[in-house]
Amino acid sequence: MNRIAAALVLAAFALPALAENACDAQAADKKLAGAAKTSFLKKCNTDSCNAQAADKHLAGAAKASFTKKCVRDAAAPASAATSASKP
Repeated sequence: MNRIAAALVLAAFALPALAENACDAQAADKKLAGAAKTSFLKKCNTDSCNAQAADKHLAGAAKASFTKKCVRDAAAPASAATSASKP
């Protein structure tokens, strides 16, 4: 039982990262840059997080909180990579 719980916790942390990678890949395929890429990534990540919330049968404040955290977590690696590449 503990292994199942541990797997679920790890999956919960991995899903936003996978969504972010998928969104980045889609943006690269579309050759987006600048504001267009930022806008696309925000919408893509939000849609992905909303789908995850629906899969978890969340509603109301729980859905809003989950979506907000999911989007923030998905955007964090992208902003960290951007700031790391600046001299």
